[in-house]
Amino acid sequence: MTEENTNAAAENEAVAAKVTTETVAQDPKEFLENFNWDKYEQGIERVDDSKLEEFETLVSANFVDTADEEVVVGKVVYLTEREAIIDINAKSEGVISLNEFRYNPDLKVGDEVEVLIDIREDKTGQLVLSHRKARTIKAWDRVNNAHDKEEVVNGFVKCRTKGGMIVDVFGIEAFLPGSQIDVKPIRDYDQYVGKTMEFKVVKINHEFKNVVVSHKALIEADIEEQKKEIIGQLEKGQVLEGVVKNITSYGVFIDLGGVDGLVHITDLSWSRINHPNEVVELDQKLNVVILDFDDNKSRIQLGLKQLEKHPWEALSDTIAIGDKVKGKVVVIADYGAFIEVEEGVEGLIHVSEMSWSTHLRSAQDFVKVGDEVEAVVLTLDREDRKMSLGIKQLTQDPWTDITTKYPVASKHKGIVRNFTNFGVFVELEEGIDGLIYISDLSWTKKIKHPSEFVAVGDTLEVEVLELDVDGRKLSLGHKQTTDNPWDKYEAEFALDSLHTATIAEIVDKGATINFNEDIVAFVPSRHLEKEDGSKLGKGDEAQFKVIEFNKEFKRVVASHTAIFREEEQRNIRTAVKKASASADEAKPTLGDANGALQALKDKMEGKGN
Repeated sequence: MTEENTNAAAENEAVAAKVTTETVAQDPKEFLENFNWDKYEQGIERVDDSKLEEFETLVSANFVDTADEEVVVGKVVYLTEREAIIDINAKSEGVISLNEFRYNPDLKVGDEVEVLIDIREDKTGQLVLSHRKARTIKAWDRVNNAHDKEEVVNGFVKCRTKGGMIVDVFGIEAFLPGSQIDVKPIRDYDQYVGKTMEFKVVKINHEFKNVVVSHKALIEADIEEQKKEIIGQLEKGQVLEGVVKNITSYGVFIDLGGVDGLVHITDLSWSRINHPNEVVELDQKLNVVILDFDDNKSRIQLGLKQLEKHPWEALSDTIAIGDKVKGKVVVIADYGAFIEVEEGVEGLIHVSEMSWSTHLRSAQDFVKVGDEVEAVVLTLDREDRKMSLGIKQLTQDPWTDITTKYPVASKHKGIVRNFTNFGVFVELEEGIDGLIYISDLSWTKKIKHPSEFVAVGDTLEVEVLELDVDGRKLSLGHKQTTDNPWDKYEAEFALDSLHTATIAEIVDKGATINFNEDIVAFVPSRHLEKEDGSKLGKGDEAQFKVIEFNKEFKRVVASHTAIFREEEQRNIRTAVKKASASADEAKPTLGDANGALQALKDKMEGKGN
């Protein structure tokens, strides 16, 4: 080869090498198809076609023709503090932030990872890859496939959220509703955080990229089989083991292994309880007996107390009527209180057996729930499981010596307990009540209702008027504790006595006047007339004459008119006597006598001068 050819070959080789490095790396196929070999034939050795085909094969095998949204596998070739260098057999290596590998802290050189081209060339010419996007695309493929084929997937419970949990499934955050965690209610969600569990994909919303998973769905099928098996074997009286699933105010739901039954609050304990949580607690294992169920066995009634002997059957044979027993007040009603004398054995103390008093009161006035009390057994029926008790029997009946303590005519003090229209009930002591009739309240006042005279709770002085021991009745009086003022007034306000008073009120058919604080007299209308013919009005002061006094009915009637009318009548009688005497002397005629009488009449009627 000449020197000229040698120089040309070297130049062409350099050009070819340059073209190969810059061009082939960009697009090897295009370079091979369009390269003009004739231009470089001079001074260059001819390459065999077999070598060219081998070169083309190597290029096709080692260089990746990447497309958008296509996931490829790359190899980690270098790690820095913040990035991973990934070789995907492209013209250059790609870069991925280590933040995308936080789930895999053990990432090392040589590991293969799935990546997606994020940027083909950034402004520095660097290939930017994304492992997160690649995982997401692959994850959605796997999630969709699991949903379509109803496959079981593993998921990591990341945290709690409102109404459920967040679960990582293939790198996708899925929602696990609280109702889909288990077949029984979940009270502590935190116990599942940080656990890896099996799930079933039950719903996918592609528009909002939401995935819903369920753990409950995996066990429901098994439970359904267990449920059918248990229901098929149910019999009344059968004892089963269960777990307390839920507690309500009216009873307890028991999980019998996929089948729920209810123990009503009355079937939990032979003793009276206020709430089921006094006997059982959540998740407690216990034995229960089947009491009843409906035709399809969907409602199962269970019992807990039935596993124990009834307390009445174990009640001591030594307890008899008249015995004293001790117990605790468990329930109070208006009519009485229930006392638990032994566990599951109760007796009723009726309110009438709490006190010797006949005055009606409430049971709450004597005892309260939780009190320890002593009582006497009044009745006992073991067959019907009933017992009545009494408290008042612990003390002596106050009526046993009533005649000694409260003889007739004796005076005492009592407390007003109640009213009736006809009188007042006064309590002298616990169990001793007496009645004061309204007519025995006051000597002078006319009382329409006892509330006008006294109030409940007032203390009154009383005198025993009558005593009926057999009927347990006591008649009392209040006015009898003081002297009857009408005895004194009978003399003071005797008939025809004169008194000065003021018209207090004008009433129907007359008026009233107050002689004193006790006596209110009535003046009829025709007795209000004054001497000049006019009538007295309210507030007028005048002199009155007593024309009626009735001590029994406390009635006094007075008259103002009677005072001057009697004087006029006396004058008439005097004139008649004088006229008669003059007639004897002068023997006047009949006309003269009539004239004199007419003159007197005119004078009385106010017609005279």
